[in-house]
Amino acid sequence: MNKSNLSNLDAVLTSTDKAKGLPNQHYVSQEVFEEEKQAILFDNWSAIGTGKDIPNPGDVKPINFLGMPLIMVRDSDSNINVFQNTCRHRGMILINEPTNIKGVIRCPYHSWCYNLTGELCATPMVGGTDTNSHESIKNDELGLFEIRSAVWQDIVFVNISNNAPEFSEYASKVIKRWSEFVKPLFHGGEHSSFSLSLDTNWKLAVENYCESYHLPWVHPELNITSSIEDHYHIEEKGYFSGQGSHVYNQIKDDNGNVFPDFESLSEKWDTTSEYIALYPNVLLGVHRDHFFSIIIEPLSTHKTVEHVSLYYAKNPSEMPQLNSLIESNASFWKTVFSEDIGVVEGMQSGRSGLMFDGGKFSPVMDSATHCFHHWVATKVQEFRLKNVTNL
Repeated sequence: MNKSNLSNLDAVLTSTDKAKGLPNQHYVSQEVFEEEKQAILFDNWSAIGTGKDIPNPGDVKPINFLGMPLIMVRDSDSNINVFQNTCRHRGMILINEPTNIKGVIRCPYHSWCYNLTGELCATPMVGGTDTNSHESIKNDELGLFEIRSAVWQDIVFVNISNNAPEFSEYASKVIKRWSEFVKPLFHGGEHSSFSLSLDTNWKLAVENYCESYHLPWVHPELNITSSIEDHYHIEEKGYFSGQGSHVYNQIKDDNGNVFPDFESLSEKWDTTSEYIALYPNVLLGVHRDHFFSIIIEPLSTHKTVEHVSLYYAKNPSEMPQLNSLIESNASFWKTVFSEDIGVVEGMQSGRSGLMFDGGKFSPVMDSATHCFHHWVATKVQEFRLKNVTNL
């Protein structure tokens, strides 16, 4: 990056009452988008998908993560691994569409083959038309490039650069906070996953989720049942931030049925729900009777997709009487999340205003959002310092 184009982040890296938000370049500049791709998304644990996307042994799903071709693979032992989606021979893309592989991953170019754990296991005619081996081709050195990955709450995380701390360290604070919810999760089925496309920078979707300040004006119906006065801030500097509510009313069907609770929850969760942004790109919600994740997929400076998945304490096959309630719950959350689209797109448009200086945070209402800004600025500063040091 041209040093003259670097944003000055000093105004972000101070207390909320004095801070400004991230400069406009962090929302509109392609150069800064590329910098953040490395500093924020590749150098840390970012989410790329969910386990329910590849539920069966042999399931493989290709993913383009900010230009990086990846495949998520569930092997014969039901473990999930992530590999670069390129053959070690001539760099051909291996998988173009989600599929189930009964045998091996075969390159469509020259038929080099890999098993579901990434090892190279066949190299047809590599030593000539009648020879499938050659002394210079060492299968044990030519497996698929494995991407460091981890799975938590059915979310598949990757660390592209391989430079982040262990996943257990990265996620330790949220795992501790929500230790009562580290239980089997059951995806709600066909209607419990949906995606929303937003004409905005990915960070604005995260920032909006962190705070409840907008609740009365953007979510008036939700504010009736769980008002802004019922909410509190959640801030774990350097890891996550968000909001919680002391009022949670379970959704009911026409017969008064509700979803079963997760087992062995403390009384706190009878009326409490919490919503956090796990940096950089995962939004989470926990309730006594369901859990959701939103994976934020950055596409460009001003294009983002939110991938929403809802989960329950029991398999939907065990509670068919609640199928309509599952659909209603998905519809409810889709409505809530769709209500945010206008404001995050409006903020993106506003970032084209040359005089906007990052804005002013409310020290009382915006501290969780500033917590995210501070983390982004810190990671970018660290990245810049490392690159200068390595010159």
